[in-house]
Amino acid sequence: MRLTWLDEPTLDAVRTGLRTVAPDLADATIVPRGLEPTDDPRWCAASAVVDGRFVVKFAWAQPPTRRIWHEARVLDALRTAAPRLPLPEVVAMSRAPAMLVTRRVPALPFFDVRHLIGPAHRHLAARDLATVLATLHHPDVLRTVSEAIDPLPDPTTEAATHTTTDTLRDRFGTLVGPDQRDRVLSWCDRADQALAAPGRTVLVHGDFHGDNHLWDRHTLRLRLIVDLETVGAGEPEFDLRCLPGDCGIDLFTATVAHYQELTGTTVDMNRVMAWHLRTVLGDALWRAEAGIALPDKRTPAQWVDDLTARFATLGTLN
Repeated sequence: MRLTWLDEPTLDAVRTGLRTVAPDLADATIVPRGLEPTDDPRWCAASAVVDGRFVVKFAWAQPPTRRIWHEARVLDALRTAAPRLPLPEVVAMSRAPAMLVTRRVPALPFFDVRHLIGPAHRHLAARDLATVLATLHHPDVLRTVSEAIDPLPDPTTEAATHTTTDTLRDRFGTLVGPDQRDRVLSWCDRADQALAAPGRTVLVHGDFHGDNHLWDRHTLRLRLIVDLETVGAGEPEFDLRCLPGDCGIDLFTATVAHYQELTGTTVDMNRVMAWHLRTVLGDALWRAEAGIALPDKRTPAQWVDDLTARFATLGTLN
């Protein structure tokens, strides 16, 4: 059966899709999230909370339709490959139209609780993050998922998820002054050196930032990993790349220490920070060029200062 998608980004279209995919939910209350028209077909997708108990993902163009179906297949494969991972419970999945319905979990994005994680909670929070990534990165998990989904994409080379150092060299300099521009050029050279040789290959989440792991506000424990649309074959350092900024250096380094203990492997911090550089400056670049404010309402120059402090503290890309 070929993949299809909704005709338009409307609640009526969502209800029509649900009548096929999950008929019992079609007449329930639907609260959409991100249901906005866009001219770029890559982002013609959204989600909604249905009946207060379920989350449905859907699309109205082909590119995100493929991502939603990929996530549905990944979740199905991971039930066998890594049953202990805290993943959404799939209630219904469909190719025509492509929809994924999962059970809603009362938890908050990490960004909403990170200010609560102080020294007393750091050990357990780091252990939770490390355990999830170590489980996902286990060689047996890659083997099992690869058998179910062949070929797996490489998130590190997907155009929608990364910015090259050449792009940063060519375009980021217009956002900062001469001193910072020279600093960015130097970082790009060192990042290229750090990533010149291929890394170890594991199954990666591909977009492991603070909106994609959900936490219990009261216990400050990790409850759920979400948005697995970018899962594929990559290197472990790629999955760690958001943590230095999202978590802060203390929680990040604690997570790395736990990860190394759990996996018996060594994390290459220069590789992590090379990916971190490309992710942070890439995010700042596209937002600035699109006229969209940075998430924390600061400037690209201030983000460069943040990177300067992180690299100095970790002793990386120097």
